[in-house]
Amino acid sequence: MRHDFLETDTFSFERELIKHGYAVVAGTDEAGRGPLAGPVVAASVILSDDCDFQKFKDSKKLSPSVRCRLYRELRDSGAMIGIGMCSVDEINQLNILHASLLAMKKSVEKLPIFPDFLLVDGKFAVPIILPQESLIKGESRSASIAAASIVAKEVRDEIMKEYHAQFPEYNFLKHKGYPTAEHRQLIAKYGPCEIHRRTFKGVREHVGRIF
Repeated sequence: MRHDFLETDTFSFERELIKHGYAVVAGTDEAGRGPLAGPVVAASVILSDDCDFQKFKDSKKLSPSVRCRLYRELRDSGAMIGIGMCSVDEINQLNILHASLLAMKKSVEKLPIFPDFLLVDGKFAVPIILPQESLIKGESRSASIAAASIVAKEVRDEIMKEYHAQFPEYNFLKHKGYPTAEHRQLIAKYGPCEIHRRTFKGVREHVGRIF
């Protein structure tokens, strides 16, 4: 589909699709492809066409306080939200790309209504029978995808906070499972726990070691 509009108008994709007869447009994104531990979480969001779309930006470019506030606004504003995730076992079995796409599929299926069209962050299609368009750097180009990135990031961070209480020695509260120098040092010290992705470099080297 050709889009003749300014990329800075982050509701242009949605607006054009609605003009072409797709009344319900959802955006989907994931959080947690890069970490060494924890699930990958995806969200799908359907924004109302009169929303203040400009406030929704790539979650990675927002401070934690702003991201949390926008997440609350989305929940309280009547935006339609679906959340899906794939476990560490699913990631190990499928690989992280396919697990991420499956989590997105699950999130679409959790929406209160099934969308007419799906805007997807990245370059791969979601394995679901639904008209869709993949957008590289979609969080910066589509408000719906940006909103989904905010939801996915907030939900995943909350999950990792819960895991921190269960496995405090890994300090998941700080790094959320991402491969920081500290996290790598703690894996080397304590070995992988049950939520570490054992197929990932940085973890698999320590599987089977005696600590």
